[in-house]
Amino acid sequence: MTTFQEKIYKYGNGAYLPMEIVNPKILTDKVTSVISHVVVTTASKLAFISGQVSVDESGALIGSGDYYAQAIQVFTNLKYALEAVQADPLCIAKMNIFVVNHSPDLISIIFDAGFHVFGPNWPKTASTYIGVQALADPEWLIEIDAIVIFP
Repeated sequence: MTTFQEKIYKYGNGAYLPMEIVNPKILTDKVTSVISHVVVTTASKLAFISGQVSVDESGALIGSGDYYAQAIQVFTNLKYALEAVQADPLCIAKMNIFVVNHSPDLISIIFDAGFHVFGPNWPKTASTYIGVQALADPEWLIEIDAIVIFP
């Protein structure tokens, strides 16, 4: 089995990021434009970002009933959490995306919001997209957590 491996060097300050992307050729490439099948790291410093939801700094809900508006706020909150630990979005090694009442049309809506927030720094990383019945608050539609590695 042949694999495609790519070391990521594009950390903000030019430092080597100890992360290797592995996309085995035997696994589909239809998803690798937005995620990677496997991420390998030798990093010894990690950050675990709790699930981010669509609330602003005061705790007020943003985008009631609107998946795109909530996704924008969730990814923005994830970006703020990354900035708080001086990490670039490309440092995300694993991301879990939880979506209430998932339907296939929501995938592009949520990923479009992510591309809007992160632009060319979209973390094409190991990811799991999970449809759920509900989150902790009945008004939350999306929650995203992440594992971050450091150079």
